Amino acid sequence: MGWKSVLGALLAAPGAVMACTSILVTRGASNNGSTMITYSCDGEFLPHLRYKPAADHDSSEVIEIRGRGGKVCGTIPQVSHTYAVVGLINEHQVAIGETTFEGRKELQNPEGLLHYWTLMGLALQRAATARQAIEVITGLADRYGYASTGESFSIADPGEAWILEMVGPGRGGHGAVWVARKIPDGFISCHANRSRIGRFPMDDPQTCLHSANVVSFAVEHGYWDPSSGQPFRFNEAYDPASAQHIRYSDMRVWSVFRRAAPSLHLSPEYARGLGKGTAYPLWIRPDSRLGTAEVMALMRDHYEGTPYDMTKGVTAGPFGSPNRWRPIGWKVDGRQYAWERPISTQQTGFSFVSQSRRDLPDPVGGVLWYGVDDTYTTCYVPLYCGIDRLPEAYTVGRMDHFSQDSAWWVFNFVANIANLKYSYMIKDIQKVQKDLEGTALALQPAVERTALDLLKNDPVLAVRYLTGYSVNRGEATVRRWRQLGEELMTRYNDGYVQDAKGRPQEVGYPEDWLLRVVKERGEQHALPEGGVNQP
Repeated sequence: MGWKSVLGALLAAPGAVMACTSILVTRGASNNGSTMITYSCDGEFLPHLRYKPAADHDSSEVIEIRGRGGKVCGTIPQVSHTYAVVGLINEHQVAIGETTFEGRKELQNPEGLLHYWTLMGLALQRAATARQAIEVITGLADRYGYASTGESFSIADPGEAWILEMVGPGRGGHGAVWVARKIPDGFISCHANRSRIGRFPMDDPQTCLHSANVVSFAVEHGYWDPSSGQPFRFNEAYDPASAQHIRYSDMRVWSVFRRAAPSLHLSPEYARGLGKGTAYPLWIRPDSRLGTAEVMALMRDHYEGTPYDMTKGVTAGPFGSPNRWRPIGWKVDGRQYAWERPISTQQTGFSFVSQSRRDLPDPVGGVLWYGVDDTYTTCYVPLYCGIDRLPEAYTVGRMDHFSQDSAWWVFNFVANIANLKYSYMIKDIQKVQKDLEGTALALQPAVERTALDLLKNDPVLAVRYLTGYSVNRGEATVRRWRQLGEELMTRYNDGYVQDAKGRPQEVGYPEDWLLRVVKERGEQHALPEGGVNQP
């Protein structure tokens, strides 16, 4: 009997996650020669960042695929060699993210063996390019069965960025139904829990790949009628949208595109789900090329500066908090309502911005800028794909136990404290965030020159150097964030704001909020002439 290996979970509690945002930036759309993708893995869970070293395997070795509770559901043969993986980027600079769109629920196949998160992990261990990752994912799904609902994958390597969308065949079906499109160089794309691929070329394998049954399956199941006179669109066939779904998902796409390309003057009408406006294109050309910092900024958004700005109005409270406590949908007097769904949300477990660069050797070219908790209040740290160790604080922690040793808890502490006086505290948070991220970005060229010099003469030492740098940046960031939490607690204790000398100052509430109080409960708070004495 051969040796067995168990695929380590790259995502903690992924089955509970169905609320993510991904941006894809092609090399020609970046100002630093990078193909970049982003991923916010949203859900109330505590992630453990994982490193899996490269390994050679015996021909008899198999991988046990486990379901919930750790039960072994089946096995698949192991390959002779697997690549090293840091989080969701591998040693060849292949990076993968996703968003779940569910699609037609009857197409989920509970008899399939492989869920999307398992396919992502296997692809990173087996693929040296984005195209190979697509082949791995679709090939394994075809052979062993796809178990998840609808999924959009972002897949990048140093030269290409692809969107792969996949749905199941339903109970008792075989394989999966899928289509993948290469983003044209110089363009960016985005997906956020809704299928984005519409029409696609059937005979251009350089830019589009698809399952043989992608159209015939839709016809057989009545999802598309060839005699309708309408072209076949993958998203309309396999993920028909409701008004609520459009608002939940397309608002985020609109907000990415409106900031990356203001010149397009894209209207939010379609995203409001009211049956107006035009659906947004799968990709756009940004007004200017994007750097890593600009892509990080695209991941930080509550619709600021728009009519849907979540830091404004009564729902933001007196201090402009953009956070809305779940559930996102609610009912009053029999009518349904919903909070806006922004890119930045307190429910984010982790997020990243990946860089893949063909002008640099793999150990230096691939970087996973990784952060935990809300994208707006996190701080991204650089983890090179050639490292062999991780900052420990990002690998530990439990949801049921607060710990200053866990990066996730440290960042959650700061983010939650900020809700007490958000309009004040967010400025303090962003100051530290800008300093740490700005320093890491400024150091990047020097760090990489040193690593390149070491690679020429001593590759082992180069790996040690990059590992030490990445680990030290991560550990220093967590230490500074612990200190930031203490500073916020001290400065804003009991609603006061300490001045530069540490003396508590009364700052009260913003005038516009006090006017609302007077309007709603003015008589209760009104005082007789002369007022009252205060202690």
